[in-house]
Amino acid sequence: PFAALHQLCAPVLGRLAALPPGHRKALEVAFGLDAGIPDPFLVGIATLGLLVESVCEQPLLCVVDDAQWLDDSSAKALAFLARRVSAERMAVIFAVREPSRLPELDLLPGLTVEGLSEADARALLAAEIRAPLDRRVRDRILAEARGNPLALLELPRSTGLAGMAGGFALPAASPLSSRIEQSFQARLERLPEQTRLLLIVAAADPLGDPALLWRAAELLELDVTGAGPAEAAELVEFGTRVRFCHPLVRSAVYRAAPLEQRMRVHRALATATDPVADPDRLAWHRALASAGPDEDVAAELERSAARAQARGGVAAAAAFLERSAALTLDPERRVERVLAAAQAKLAAGAFDVAAELLTTVETAPLDQGQRARLDLLRGRISFATHRGGEGATAHVLRAARRLTVSDPEWSRACYLDALEMGILTGAMDPAVAAALAAPPAPRPPDSSDLVLDGLVRLAAEGHRAAVPLLGPIVADVRNEVWVRRPSLALLLAVEIWDFEAYAGTAEHLVAVGRESGSFHILPIGLAMLATVSAHAGDFGAAMEQISEGEAIADATGASPLVYPRLHLAALRGRRQEAVELFESVLAASQRMSLSVHWATAVLNNGLGDYPAALEAARRAVELDDLAMTGLALPELVESAVRSGERELAASALGSLAERTRAGGTPWGLGVEAYSRALVTCDEDAYREAVDHLDGCRAAAYRARAHLLYGEWLRREGRRRDARERLRQAHGLFSDMGAEAFADRAAGELRATGERARSRSAPVGEQLTMQEVHIARLVAEGETSKEVAAKLFLSPRTVDAHLRNIFRKLGLTSRKQLRDLPGIR
Repeated sequence: PFAALHQLCAPVLGRLAALPPGHRKALEVAFGLDAGIPDPFLVGIATLGLLVESVCEQPLLCVVDDAQWLDDSSAKALAFLARRVSAERMAVIFAVREPSRLPELDLLPGLTVEGLSEADARALLAAEIRAPLDRRVRDRILAEARGNPLALLELPRSTGLAGMAGGFALPAASPLSSRIEQSFQARLERLPEQTRLLLIVAAADPLGDPALLWRAAELLELDVTGAGPAEAAELVEFGTRVRFCHPLVRSAVYRAAPLEQRMRVHRALATATDPVADPDRLAWHRALASAGPDEDVAAELERSAARAQARGGVAAAAAFLERSAALTLDPERRVERVLAAAQAKLAAGAFDVAAELLTTVETAPLDQGQRARLDLLRGRISFATHRGGEGATAHVLRAARRLTVSDPEWSRACYLDALEMGILTGAMDPAVAAALAAPPAPRPPDSSDLVLDGLVRLAAEGHRAAVPLLGPIVADVRNEVWVRRPSLALLLAVEIWDFEAYAGTAEHLVAVGRESGSFHILPIGLAMLATVSAHAGDFGAAMEQISEGEAIADATGASPLVYPRLHLAALRGRRQEAVELFESVLAASQRMSLSVHWATAVLNNGLGDYPAALEAARRAVELDDLAMTGLALPELVESAVRSGERELAASALGSLAERTRAGGTPWGLGVEAYSRALVTCDEDAYREAVDHLDGCRAAAYRARAHLLYGEWLRREGRRRDARERLRQAHGLFSDMGAEAFADRAAGELRATGERARSRSAPVGEQLTMQEVHIARLVAEGETSKEVAAKLFLSPRTVDAHLRNIFRKLGLTSRKQLRDLPGIR
């Protein structure tokens, strides 16, 4: 891992001392200069910082040729680097064969290099072969080469002029790369036997270490003069590194060698490798020299896998484990190694390979624990590749049942995994039914046990029975169970209408994510916190948190969590902007349909388009999912009342009351009270809603309560009382930037005979989300370097954004930014 990145950075490693301590440590660990497990994305930002330091003196060009051969860790770090380069005097260029096999590179801007035109191909061929060439032979070469310059140069060499004179033909069905490789093999056959064997030694060890090559050659009793014919044929260069003229030459050399000869070469390379300095390369060569199962070699490969994982080389560890399993004769050990290899392949993202490995032990004699691990791996592979559906939960539930007697604690953890998968994929019903058979919790039960029992009780008996069990654990926002299962924390806090628990858990997850540097926890915590900020009426903070979460997603190559954008767009109330977002989210994933329906209902209720809101809210409630269904119920009540659907509104109110009264939180009771007031026209219910929500951080709902109360008062002819409520609603909505609801409140105020006071647009409205984030950080006193580290940018890029911010806001200094209302 990180070998290619190390090569690229070698010329500028003298500047490591200029980096912040955390970034310097990340690179030192990645390059083997210090102990630890490197984080590939922290390594990426550290690499950017290292190269930016060298850009201070002169522009910098980073060229990565044959990028399809990059190790996975280097590929991630370099792709990150390329995505974050913008304002620096730096360019990064990759040359990669199609298809690249590296999804990280596929996300970068690209230029496809097409074949030569027929005229240029003819000219190149004529320049290379000066002897007269039969027209049919020439046309055949041109047709076979398809404009590939390498093919135009190599295909004629495979048989020489004499062969071409008799008519040149190659099997057209084989791929072009295979035909080029065959042409190289034809040239190899004309070399002396000693030279061919020396080339096999060079091809068998891909790092090109000449010292290792010559030690192995000596063991094979090869004369160093054998290198001459290979260099004269322009196939290889023996210098400070051993370099083939093209990767296909290495491939041709290695594939052309008989298996026995390859094993002999690997045996020599293993003997020549220093067991202390390079035990992993020694183990790999010993593995390839083995004619059959070899427990000693298999055990050494297992140790190599552990060392690779300690360096952050998940893909390398998976390769070692896969080969270790193949060399294992003992059935029980082989099963353990196959399962470990599949786990490593899953961690490395090689889902298809992991699934194929599992098929090799399906018929083996497995104990219950091994069968359970097999099922768990199948479930996780299914969840990772297809987001699972019932297939993922079925595998995990099968594992849970297998462990019921032998390991009840692990069994319960599997049931909770299945429930969480079911909730996240919308396939919870079978999981709930099966979880009813979970073994009883040990005494005393831990936090995970409480969550499992609470979820089962929620599905089987309803909120009144479940909330006494779930409420205390959800309110315990620092509980370790939520760090392990952050998505469940979000969903359960909303399901029982506990806004304080929702906000507290989000803040804790962000703090844990920052402290640990976890790129799993931090994005989820930021997405939760952005949603909290949106409902609390702090749209600027929400934009900042969304921006940081998306910066992490861009850095890691992951898809950003989109639901906070949906919440923010629904509450801001800009119809065209919101509809475009909703459509794009649905086009990308139908799994987000419930969230989109909820957001559409909120948007249209704000705009006063109650029929559209009713349709969307009805769809959201019909999907019946954890958290979002509960949030959709008050939207359904309001839109149904406004559309004259009183019975539907009353039914939705009953479902809402069951949820909110069980929890007894100010958020839930306040929302239920104003929904009840809409249905019953009871003024006491409106007052109750205002009283509950005035002490709650959910400012968007507090403003809704004032708006609905004011609208009712106006319809009752009590204009003076209505104005007071509507002014409060308009002020709250305007201050937070909820434009649709603010306009609705302003319209109601006009109907009372009062014009709503105009308010200046928030400063952040003129800026992009990333610019809002940078502006707020700078206003808090952070330097460009500190902002750059937080947003995975370079300081020059931050300064470029600041120039845009100053231009848009008419500012000239950071001090003015700190003094600007609405930024800090």
